[in-house]
Parts: sequence; structure tokens; C-alpha cells
Amino acid sequence: MNDFADNARATTRALRDLFAPTPLQRNAHLSERFGADIWLKREDLSPVRSYKLRGAFNAMRKALALDPTRRDFICASAGNHAQGVAFVCAHFGVRGRIFMPVTTPEQKIMKTRTFGAGTVEIVLTGDFFDETLAAARDECARTGAHFLSPFDDADVIEGQASVAVEMLDEMGRAPDRLILPVGGGGLSAGMLSYLQAVGAKTALTLVEPAGGASLTAALAHGAPTTVPITDTFVDGAAVARIGNLTFAALRDVAPQDVLIAPENRICITIQEMLNVEGIVLEPAGALSVDALGQIADQIAGQTVVCVTSGGNFDFERLPEVKERARKWQGLKKYFILRLPQRPGALRDFLDMLGPGDDIARFEYLKKNSRNFGSVLIGIETDDPANFDRIVERVTARGFGFRDISQDEVLSDFLI
Repeated sequence: MNDFADNARATTRALRDLFAPTPLQRNAHLSERFGADIWLKREDLSPVRSYKLRGAFNAMRKALALDPTRRDFICASAGNHAQGVAFVCAHFGVRGRIFMPVTTPEQKIMKTRTFGAGTVEIVLTGDFFDETLAAARDECARTGAHFLSPFDDADVIEGQASVAVEMLDEMGRAPDRLILPVGGGGLSAGMLSYLQAVGAKTALTLVEPAGGASLTAALAHGAPTTVPITDTFVDGAAVARIGNLTFAALRDVAPQDVLIAPENRICITIQEMLNVEGIVLEPAGALSVDALGQIADQIAGQTVVCVTSGGNFDFERLPEVKERARKWQGLKKYFILRLPQRPGALRDFLDMLGPGDDIARFEYLKKNSRNFGSVLIGIETDDPANFDRIVERVTARGFGFRDISQDEVLSDFLI
């Protein structure tokens, strides 16, 4: 066992002052569905409902070991890292200043403040995270406070490796395959480094959201590169640029072992885990489970561990989750209907719908001319094939009918 493995095990022992190992649970539903022995490493059941507590604890522990008089720490985060830092600030009795974007939901601010138990100050600054991060770093430079990175830090990576230490201890052996979400890379870098250090022969599958696939881009370029964030739904993993230190640990991962998960498909997984298993997962926390379907042909008969990395889900997002899920399943679409301005025109359109079709949205937009008006209409159905029938009937009647479901600009503006 090398130094990294020894340090990771020491960190794991130290973490027991904060919380017991998170459960490693066999999931009968997923095991039966995929014909494999599937286990969930439940990081969503940590005290702050994510693994981020581990890295924050280790980084702060190491900083205090070097300078026991240090009492000022700063981080920038709008999510799980902020809550982890707040928790360990309360544990060590030090002052924390947590920089968050002005747009951060009040619920996240309140949770962070609660975990800090009077030891943290919330600083709201910047409309975007990059502005918030710059302000936090500037404040560190000005005051000499210690900056706690969310992922690109050796002590943070070492702290996240404790998930792998617990997994092997709880299972008693190495799994055939480990599936991990990837954002900045701290969790995957830590767990992979530990498995390599102890000689575990475990296949690795990494998953990142389509709206921020920074590891895929880094592997293609041979170095970290900045990618545009095209969808922020998976806010815990949609990172524009993977860390330099984390990529150093991941640079030899085969590109085919990095999967990209569409955000709308992830919503189906969130719904299924909640409705079938009663497990609340945030979008990033559902990534590893969501990937099972993509590699179903590779995992039959294997022992597989999925790390459910977080459960900080705001239930006010459930309508959005349902909407995205139905879009992915092809059961809901939005159209612009050009409706003739004559008596009976609307009834004519309604008669074209079948018994499994339902109007979920109907909004008169504007009158284009004396003879026609435009309507935004959302239709839900019980079979995706029904939409072909609807379009065929409407077109045959000469009504203007435009599908805007995949038009991001129009959808954002109108829906």
C-alpha cells in the first residue's frame, strides 16, 4: 500500500469524528432489471446529503495541522461544497466565509447557514459563478484567508478517496465495476487513485451531463479545456473546466469509459428512484444510476457499485423533472398552431386528437392577421406514435402546425 492509500485510510478514520460510513446497499430492483449485482454507495445519506463534506473536512484538517492558529477559511459555491464547508467550520470552530452568486436560491443559503451553526458568513456576489469565484479568490489574496477548493486540491482529492476506502471495507472485496459521476473530478480522481494504489481490478465507468462534458473535452484535447455550459439542470456536475490536478489522475481513462447523460433522460431516473425506491437524488446524484442503461450489455452478471453522490433536491423542481422526463419519452410536445379565425375552427382541431391525447397548455399568442391567429399548444399523449397521426391530420386540413419542442430559443421564450 502506497502513501496515497495510507493517507486516504487515515482520513477515513478521522472522518469518524463527523459521521459513520455511508451505507453500501444492494438494490434488488436495479439488480433484477439489469441482471447484475448492483449496489448503491449512498453519499446522499451523509450529514449534508453529499460526499463534498469529506474533501472539505480533509482540506481544513490539513490546513489546521500546519497552522493551528488559522481561523479564517473561504470558499465559493452555490451548492454541496458550501454546505460541506459550513459543516466542518462548525466542527472545528473556525470562521468561514462562503461566497455565493446573488441568484442562489434562498433554500440553499438557509441550509448552508444552518450547517454552519453561527460560524459562517454568507457573501452574495456576482450574477454568475465565475464572478463569485473571482471575488472569493480576491478576498483570500487581500486577507490571507485559506481558500477551500471544491475539487482541484490534493487534500480534497484525498478526502474524496475515503468513499473508496469505505466501499472496499463494507463490501470486503473490489467490485467488478464502479460507476461515478464527474463534475470537477474530485470524487473520481480520489476513488480511482485509491483503487489503483491498492491494486483493485475494478473497471471504471464515468458519467457527466451533456450540458457540461468537461472531462470528455479534456481527454479529446489531452489537457483541461473550457467548455460552454449549455444546460445547468445537473448543477452539481455541470462544470465548464475539469481541474488540473483531477485531470492528472484521470488522463489515462479510456474515452469510451466516459459516458454523456442527456439531462432529460436523467429526469426519468430521478422519478424512478423516488417513486419505486423512495430514494431522493439530486440530478448529479442520479448520474451513476442513469448510466446503467447505457452499459446494460456490459454489466450482466457483474458486481457493480453506483455512487449516488448527492440528495440535495429541491422538490419545487419536481414539475420540471416530470416535464423533462415526458419530453425524453416522447410523450409531450409543444406546437405553434396557426388557427383560422372562424367559428368552429378550434372544434375542428380538437376533433383531430385521439382518446389518448390531452391538451396540457393552450395559450393564444397574437393575431397575425384578420384571418388567422397563433396558439401555443402543449399536448401530452400515451404513445409517442400518436404525434405522427396528429401532425398528419392537422397538415392535411391545412392548419399551420410547427413543432417547437426541440427549439431551445423558442421553448425558453414561450414555455
